[in-house]
Amino acid sequence: MKLGVFDSGVGGASIALALTRSFPSAQIDSINDHKNVPYGDKSDSQVFLLTHTAIQPFLDGTYDVIILACNTATAVTIDQLRNQYPSQKFIGIEPMIKTASHLTKSNTIGVCATPATLSSRRYAKLVQTYGQHLDIIEPDCSQWAYLIENNQINRAHIESTIRSLCDRGADVIVLGCTHYHWIKELIAEIADNRAVIIEPSEAISRRVRQLIAV
Repeated sequence: MKLGVFDSGVGGASIALALTRSFPSAQIDSINDHKNVPYGDKSDSQVFLLTHTAIQPFLDGTYDVIILACNTATAVTIDQLRNQYPSQKFIGIEPMIKTASHLTKSNTIGVCATPATLSSRRYAKLVQTYGQHLDIIEPDCSQWAYLIENNQINRAHIESTIRSLCDRGADVIVLGCTHYHWIKELIAEIADNRAVIIEPSEAISRRVRQLIAV
């Protein structure tokens, strides 16, 4: 099995690591676009052009599945990519609104994501389908991907954001950007059992199994 993993920056490495654990015998290749990160503050046309250009090595017909390990790239480009390459299997990553809706007891959740993801049609559809009964808090995380990418984590800002979510009653916090996976433990520590922290690494492995029956 041959899998291609793309992300705008270092976030995809966490997905590639999870896939390696699930499929130790698979060939898993990763590509990122560090020079153009973050994608979350770019226009849709820019995101598509950058994503399409970056994944060219994966479009040679030899990859069983291409994983867009980037919420922003998924939200903006995956429908167009599937239309343009109908014989290629793609898996995208989206904020786990459906899962959060099942887990929450307070009906209040926090979604930490980029501006591009939060303003996308795909995200709006997720909220309409699974989150109409929820109070969904979307804090300003617009600088997080850049800070994580450049190893400049501002703990005070992260702490303020997560504590504010918990104080407002959020008992589930969705990590809607793969960059944020690298600070999941920090976020969980700050939440201090007041909220469940969720991200889609395990779900991606399950989806690969479904698509190629392994």
